[in-house]
Amino acid sequence: MLGRTSGLGIQRTSSHPSQGTNRASRNGFANQGHHITTPVRPLVKLNSDQFGASASRLYSTDVKLKSAFSKDELQNRSENANLLRLVSSYRRYGHLTADLDPLGLVKRVSPPELELSRYGLDRVSESQEFPLQGLINIEGKQTATLGEIIKHLKASYCDKIGPEFSYIQHANQRRWFADQVEQLETQSLSTDEKKRAWELMAEAEAFDHFMQRKFPFVKRYGLEGTEAMIPALDAIFAQASNSGVTDVVIGMPHRGRLNLLVGLLKYPPRQVFWKVKGNSEFPQGVHGAGDVLSHIGTSVSLDYRGKPLKISLIENPSHLEAIDPVAMGKVRSKQTLMSDSERRKVLCVQIHGDAAFYGQGIVAEMLGLTKLGDFTVGGTVHMIVNNQLGFTTPAHHGRSSRYSADIAKIIDGPALHVNAESPEDVIKVCKLAVDYRQKYQGDVIIDLIGYRRQGHNEMDEPGFTQPVMYKNIRSRASIISIYKETMEREKILSEEEMSQFVKKIDSNYESELQAAGVPSATDQHLKGLWEGFIQPKDITTQVDTGVQVEKLHEISAKSTQFPSSIKIHERLARTFAKARETAVSKNSIDWATAESMAFGSLLQEGYDIRLSGQDTGRGTFSQRHVELTDQDSENRYVPLNHLSSNQGKLQTVNSPLSELAVLAYEYGYAINSPNTLPIWEAQFGDFNNGAQIIIDNFISSGETKWLKQNGMVLLLPHGYDGTGPEHSSGRMERFLTLTDFDTVNPTNPSNLNTNMSIVNVTTPANYFHVLRRQMLRNFRKPLIVFSPKILLRHPQAISKVEDMAPGTHFQPVIADPSVDSSKVERVLLCSGKIYVDLQAERAKRNFSENTAIIRIEELCPFPVEKLRSELNKFSNLKNVTWCQEESQNAGAWNFVNPILRNYYDVKYVGRGPLASAATGISTVHKKESEDIFNAAFSS
Repeated sequence: MLGRTSGLGIQRTSSHPSQGTNRASRNGFANQGHHITTPVRPLVKLNSDQFGASASRLYSTDVKLKSAFSKDELQNRSENANLLRLVSSYRRYGHLTADLDPLGLVKRVSPPELELSRYGLDRVSESQEFPLQGLINIEGKQTATLGEIIKHLKASYCDKIGPEFSYIQHANQRRWFADQVEQLETQSLSTDEKKRAWELMAEAEAFDHFMQRKFPFVKRYGLEGTEAMIPALDAIFAQASNSGVTDVVIGMPHRGRLNLLVGLLKYPPRQVFWKVKGNSEFPQGVHGAGDVLSHIGTSVSLDYRGKPLKISLIENPSHLEAIDPVAMGKVRSKQTLMSDSERRKVLCVQIHGDAAFYGQGIVAEMLGLTKLGDFTVGGTVHMIVNNQLGFTTPAHHGRSSRYSADIAKIIDGPALHVNAESPEDVIKVCKLAVDYRQKYQGDVIIDLIGYRRQGHNEMDEPGFTQPVMYKNIRSRASIISIYKETMEREKILSEEEMSQFVKKIDSNYESELQAAGVPSATDQHLKGLWEGFIQPKDITTQVDTGVQVEKLHEISAKSTQFPSSIKIHERLARTFAKARETAVSKNSIDWATAESMAFGSLLQEGYDIRLSGQDTGRGTFSQRHVELTDQDSENRYVPLNHLSSNQGKLQTVNSPLSELAVLAYEYGYAINSPNTLPIWEAQFGDFNNGAQIIIDNFISSGETKWLKQNGMVLLLPHGYDGTGPEHSSGRMERFLTLTDFDTVNPTNPSNLNTNMSIVNVTTPANYFHVLRRQMLRNFRKPLIVFSPKILLRHPQAISKVEDMAPGTHFQPVIADPSVDSSKVERVLLCSGKIYVDLQAERAKRNFSENTAIIRIEELCPFPVEKLRSELNKFSNLKNVTWCQEESQNAGAWNFVNPILRNYYDVKYVGRGPLASAATGISTVHKKESEDIFNAAFSS
């Protein structure tokens, strides 16, 4: 498709710069008038109204061909090429000599590229005036002397701000950024802005000091050394509100979180103190395990110039940067619900630590999502609260580049490095960052370079490992004290006024501490979009999930229909469309058809579905095909989005090769969209371990820690079929250990309300019901589905449409209808694909009369009473065996064993213990399978 000019891409072209600018182009930024484009993946625009497919694909390598300069400007740049080279060098290298580090630990460099002699400008007359058009932006000037130009360049690029943007591929963006940076010197904050900046920092410092006096042994992860973060965020909020933003979602780590909460975000200090004293942050009567102090979140509405701005600070785990894609997912959900297609009303703000931003791989995965149509949020404002230290690891041991922000260069993210002891410059760059995001829908990084006055926490002694650094820090006045001099010098606040302000803050904290003797938290969960949902006491209650047979036939028929303008693959037309029509006519519903019926019925009931993962539109095993691709244009069409006029939308998200960031993103989407069925499918179940942090710290535990319900569905293809260690197991055992089911005491009432559901279903109908159940209940719980591979097309994995009719529902236990209960002596309990193998072996070995095979379709909550009811039917029962294809140390055995032993002397049949998930030797696999069947049917 490269080189096409049919509207689907951009043609390879080559433009030659004007004479005189060709040498200047070696500096990268100088030749910004024209482009020499390289072959890039074409920008494919998809009409979602016509095709029902996902959004356009956007790439940072898409290069605009329009010139950033007028003809006269290009002429001036050509005539003053050497001056252009100098200006471009300041824009590219000026940050190296900027005064960015308040501690002076980072060596400032004097690049040779900034020497006048390099460009033959050392002999220029001091009085010579240069025309500035197309070269540099000096407010109010059309011409300037070389001395004036250098002074302006140093003030713009080499003082307390060190911008980096020369690597941006879009010439228009580079020019805009340069113009804005070069105006910052002439901008000044108003008296009110300066006063507010000091007060916000003083309030943050006062909180840290109060906590140190009252609770010296509490890990608060204070902000001391980078208090400028608070006025920085205030500036971001104000600028965002002024540009039309109505909602902000913040993802941040522990450092400075409490300062932000009780300060700018108006979180009641008494609730912090109540928590510090060892109490629950939840209202009385609300069930939850809670979390530590530094993970608390909140939602608040602030007023900026009379406009309300809703701010949501998401709860976070200790796994640094894991919150980043979660915040993006929540923003995307908000934008979808608000019809914010231009992505200018909801802003994502992420706060990072310097070591974590560079060191955690999820950051690169998250940045990789930023310009993909199905994931973009229209740009994020990132702020690195840069302590120049990661716990006890200094920067020169913690990264291979100069700045922690350098990782964002992979998406052309401009960086604004700024000295944290210069709060006015901090506020200026924050305003610029928001303006860039709103104008160009791109990510931008504010690198707030400061220090950490205490250790990693307040009980650490940082002098053990950084004695020189902390000798410097402990000899320094705080930023509040430094800026206090500005307040007095400019007569904004007097010494007495500032003293009284701090005393008032302290007095308020004292009053709040006194009020913290009684619980004060109010029930804020399940509000807004979650109104009407409940915190359930029993999730095992049966739900009628059946659908009218006529409706199911209609959905099935429409699931394979497409316009004549779409040309699908000829083999697909045969094996998919015609095959489905034939199967349904014979009342043989396979897995993919049942799934389409579940999807279609939910869509017609008004629910949305977001199906995300690698190959999800087609399906890993080429079984799904809910998304059809035109063979000529590669346009995509989703038949299920064309069922009726008022239906919900199915969004098929064929994700990049990321598990960690993508699953985090989908979780963030889910916690804000209770009426969307959020599904993440692993290419193979084994690959969920790449996202284990999200499964452990968000999906399985988010409700009990933070009262955040989520209805995430994980589809994990699972089954031992000889495909080796990484394509056999969805690691069922790990998920079962993440549940809060009491296996020692199965009748514990809490077992009726487990933290998530885990199923290993064997029939298309049961899969249909469990998907529908997920949305028809008045609460949301994660659902882990160990989905099949072989069963997708197995002749025994067939359901009738009547199995999905009104009055039908999900079956946690499927009995064996083929046996006479009075003759049964042996019961094989199993779950998943092994059922069809056992069934075949039973017939082969002539054990059909005395051996029953019972399927456990839902492993958690374990259906104790339903299973006992089935087993009680067998009056001559002598042997109960748990049979699995997984290894003894894997699968469900270690979960079900203590449950079953409360009632039966259960025997284990399965593979022996194994360090790997499965063997990679086919003969060994076959022998293991034979041994399982021999043991299962032995007398």
